[in-house]
Amino acid sequence: MIFSEIPVDDAEGAILAHTTRSDGWTLKKGHRLTAEDCRLLSAAGITVLRAAKLEDGDVREDAAAKEIADGASGDSVTPTAAHTGRCNLVATIDGVIRIDADTVNRINAIDESITIATLPDYARVNAGQTIATIKIIPFAVGERILAAVMQALNEGDSPVSIEPFQALSVVLINSILPTLKDSVVTKTTALTKRRLGALGGTVNHVLTCQHDESEIADSVARAAEHHPDLVVVIGASVTVDRSDVVPAGIVKAGGVIEHFGMPVDPGNLMLLAEHSGTPVLVLPGCARSPKLNGIDWVLERFAARLPVTRDVISGLGVGGLLVDSPARPMPRDEAVLEFQDRNTDHVIGAVVLAAGQSRRMGPINKLLEPINEVPLIRHTVERVLASKVDSVVVVTGHQSREVEQALSGLKVIFAHNPEFEGGLSTSLGAGLTAVPNACSGAVVCLGDMPGILSDHINALIDQFDPEAGRSIGVPVHLGKRGNPIVWARRFFDAMADVSGDVGARHLIGANVDLVYEVDFEDTAVLTDLDTPEQWAKFHETDAL
Repeated sequence: MIFSEIPVDDAEGAILAHTTRSDGWTLKKGHRLTAEDCRLLSAAGITVLRAAKLEDGDVREDAAAKEIADGASGDSVTPTAAHTGRCNLVATIDGVIRIDADTVNRINAIDESITIATLPDYARVNAGQTIATIKIIPFAVGERILAAVMQALNEGDSPVSIEPFQALSVVLINSILPTLKDSVVTKTTALTKRRLGALGGTVNHVLTCQHDESEIADSVARAAEHHPDLVVVIGASVTVDRSDVVPAGIVKAGGVIEHFGMPVDPGNLMLLAEHSGTPVLVLPGCARSPKLNGIDWVLERFAARLPVTRDVISGLGVGGLLVDSPARPMPRDEAVLEFQDRNTDHVIGAVVLAAGQSRRMGPINKLLEPINEVPLIRHTVERVLASKVDSVVVVTGHQSREVEQALSGLKVIFAHNPEFEGGLSTSLGAGLTAVPNACSGAVVCLGDMPGILSDHINALIDQFDPEAGRSIGVPVHLGKRGNPIVWARRFFDAMADVSGDVGARHLIGANVDLVYEVDFEDTAVLTDLDTPEQWAKFHETDAL
């Protein structure tokens, strides 16, 4: 591949290096120039541009990315379509990811033009989650480089695969003391059931005994009679030594202590034992909290039927400091969308921001101002409802009662933002939190853009396809970006974390490979009404 400045007269067939715009047209980065494109460029006064020309033996970026992705996909992993040289690997089931680090590192060392990035080995993943990505850096790679990568893939097992969670039968033992509240035991039992249930496990029996060595021994023996896959013990008092009450009871029942302690914090005081061929897991005190802790890692391996031994536990220290760290790429308490084929339509919600104070309008709330005798906010929401969105969340704040009255009778979800004075970012977080879990993305609409029609929204939704790398949909008029914007769910947390009177546009710049633009001939996507002067001009032009 030759990458250089090329005269426009000699650019037909070249790949454009940077997006180029002029009046009424846009040629995007990566576009292969046609004779008509070259005529447009010349007419715009452009004589030279930076571009790439393919040579014999070059493989285009998307084709190379897809071939590598196909070769890297192991059990329960599927590749998406390639887009801008990127192809993602997606889990098709819930489970634990297994990464062949040697193969991944070997491929990344072959040539700088090809990269593979993955989640950490043994990370918990959910169906539909992106677990790895292949990115071709230039517009094309040489056949020899691609062949070397494919040879590395063919010489070993697939470097990215999923070990599925399997049905896990569990007996839970609670020890109690007079000082331990019944409510604590009840809540901990319910939490443990949820923890295991999320991994495909079922607590079939719950045994309760006094926090006494003999009673624990009796309970462990009774648990073995049910032939479970795992026995879990939650002590009324945390185990602090191998000879403490709970481990002593396990030994008295004929069990063996395999390992005490874990280099994961929270989770240090976990104990692993065995009785009658069944693993016995004594939980640390942090297991009474729903937050991520070391016990989650151990339970995930049990559920995926992966070995849990002394050596495994001792090897968890690197990365084991979980205090104040993000709890997984896919939060445990968030419903995960069922994996969908790429041909399945995505369910898209909408968030309409209607909480602002309209400060530049003086005492008037612009959202309640009439357009053809209809309040602006109702005018906006009716058009959103007429689009392909599945549900509409309206964020209220300033004069919330009046805004809700203006929307009376419309099928919307109201999300009140009591911190609306803190700026647009607070409304964004409130609205995204209320988007139903079934939605794989949401179109964020401003309440004061009267020219937006359902057709604008539908055009953005029609091109939304995260599996193909189209995760952020931005409307454009004559090269200028506007609103509304479609966002994939993966960005919701980051959007909710912004502060002040700003939106999330910085995420567009940080994720350029995932952005797709939709061109519109009219100015509606750029027009909002913030001031009395804008309202007057709007009415003068009879824009609707």
